[in-house]
Amino acid sequence: MPFLLTLFMSFQTLGLCDALLKAISKKGYTTPSPIQQKAIPKILDGRDVLASAQTGTGKTAGFTLPMLQQFLANPAQHQGRRKIKSLILTPTRELAAQVLDDVKTYSEFTDLKSTVVFGGVNANPQIKTLRQGVDILVATPGRLLDLHSQGVINFSGIQFLVLDEADRMLDMGFLRDIKRILALLPSKRQNLLFSATFSKEIKTLANSFLHNPAMVEAAPQNTTAEKVDQIIYRTNKGLKTALVIKLITEGNWNQVLVFTRTKHGANKLSQKLEKADIKAAAIHGNKSQGARTRALAGFKEGTISVLVATDIAARGLDIPLLPHVINFELPNIPEDYVHRIGRTGRAGASGKAISIVSVDEYAYARGIEKLLNIKLDSTIIPGFEPTESLHEVESKKAENKAAHNRGGRNTSRSQSNTSSQEGAKKRRKFRR
Repeated sequence: MPFLLTLFMSFQTLGLCDALLKAISKKGYTTPSPIQQKAIPKILDGRDVLASAQTGTGKTAGFTLPMLQQFLANPAQHQGRRKIKSLILTPTRELAAQVLDDVKTYSEFTDLKSTVVFGGVNANPQIKTLRQGVDILVATPGRLLDLHSQGVINFSGIQFLVLDEADRMLDMGFLRDIKRILALLPSKRQNLLFSATFSKEIKTLANSFLHNPAMVEAAPQNTTAEKVDQIIYRTNKGLKTALVIKLITEGNWNQVLVFTRTKHGANKLSQKLEKADIKAAAIHGNKSQGARTRALAGFKEGTISVLVATDIAARGLDIPLLPHVINFELPNIPEDYVHRIGRTGRAGASGKAISIVSVDEYAYARGIEKLLNIKLDSTIIPGFEPTESLHEVESKKAENKAAHNRGGRNTSRSQSNTSSQEGAKKRRKFRR
């Protein structure tokens, strides 16, 4: 596409109808993002699409707008009782809810109906909405298959299939569910696959159901936003929490997303931040959907300053202009670093990604640098100098693991003794 055409392209030039343009204008958008400029024309042409797009690139609008346009351009096909015409699969509840919000926003001035289904909540309200008829369904794989097995969902009218954040779905072990879903859908349909990274598994999956797809790339694979300032602070493992507290309080940071590797770590850090008078909440898979929703709402509204999350739970979090992301622990998968810091520096805004790194994570840092083909800035804050050797850290980990295992055995033995005593009491009572 010629440079000047790309530079001055507007949503009007993409061939979208007035109802969609009105919704786009209401949302405050004037110029399509690169992924939208490239994907929308291909989708409107009826092509299958294989798209490489990071979070924050506008990819949801990139597949939602042309999908809605095609439905609106052929109203005769959609008369009578509503059937599900489009299925959008996402890996997490948060992302599913966010995608539905965007679908509803862009279809506001149409009569198209949409809804979402995911696990962790009562299925009855979802079933009631589905039975009333919807055009567009956003879903996580597990709940979708459950409802289909109950006869609640009919796939016969599906014309569009979208796999959003397909790489994360595979990371979470959804490949078997995806294959089951593909086998249930009509063979004649348009397929769209969006992924931030392209592993061999993603390419194999794409080849299994995409037909002569158009390749669309918003940015080179495994790259980070240009306006994200990335820095590593090296310190001892035991000083990480104090360093995070120092950065947040002295920097007067009011909206910070912090990543931990485990659910237990997220809870522990959140509690320590609260003790330091920093309003914080943890969000991870063990939290109820209600607790996750309340934490995210508080974070967006500003009543919670720090949201501590695991990688999976953070998928689908859409926080405009998020200024700071902290890696409390580096991920052991370099691509996850790209996903994490993609939460800041979105839509052209600037952001800062801070990684708190101990000696046992230096290898992870090198893996990230190799993936991104850059050298990350690294520094030490006075008072938080790293003094531990790798051997010391690994020895301490082994000691903690051994102590944890001993504690687990003692707990089990205590519970067993308690159960035996209670059983004896019941037998004596029964004999009496």
